[in-house]
Amino acid sequence: MQQHHFPTSRTARYFTLGKPGKHVRQVWFACHGYGALASEFLERFRPLDDGTRLIVAPEGLSRYYTDHAEQEVGASWMTSEDRLAEITDYVSYLDGLYDHVCAELDRASVAVYVLGFSQGVHTAARWLTHGAVLPKRMILWGHVLPPDMDLEVAWGKLEDSRLTFVIGTRDRTIAPATVEAMEERLLEHGIPYETIHFNGGHRLDERVLKSLAGA
Repeated sequence: MQQHHFPTSRTARYFTLGKPGKHVRQVWFACHGYGALASEFLERFRPLDDGTRLIVAPEGLSRYYTDHAEQEVGASWMTSEDRLAEITDYVSYLDGLYDHVCAELDRASVAVYVLGFSQGVHTAARWLTHGAVLPKRMILWGHVLPPDMDLEVAWGKLEDSRLTFVIGTRDRTIAPATVEAMEERLLEHGIPYETIHFNGGHRLDERVLKSLAGA
């Protein structure tokens, strides 16, 4: 038995808050976590929708039923099966979406923010490393960098993008030792970063979001 691959196109879905135009000063790309839908995730960003921001929530390319009754649907960015091909596909997808969205903006006057939450942290980090995006700010919320991420390759982009980790004080999905190991890797490579803690669990926090946006 032999395994084969060939590229094929498919239709991706994304949702937005705000309208593109010359009034936009920030564009956010927000990558949801495992089992979420982009529309539901985007609702958490309504406090930032003040007319100066365009918030874009791409949806993972793999959808599935999250309950046995087949009534609830979620999406995933990837699994461990054929992972390299899936990473290549979603990086290409996000690059294409980035070009599509920014074509309607005055790119010279717009600051790009990328936020990844939970599983979306790995998605956002790999997009930064392997894709075309170079954000002003990279916000990784509720997870750590992928352990196999080549920081030598990512160094230049991470240095130019303000790297921020956000972790809830009651987030049981992240072990403190895991966070410490990641911070040691960043320090060894001379990559600047900051870590923000908030009183909560594995979720977005409105106050922190507004602070990060300068709202």
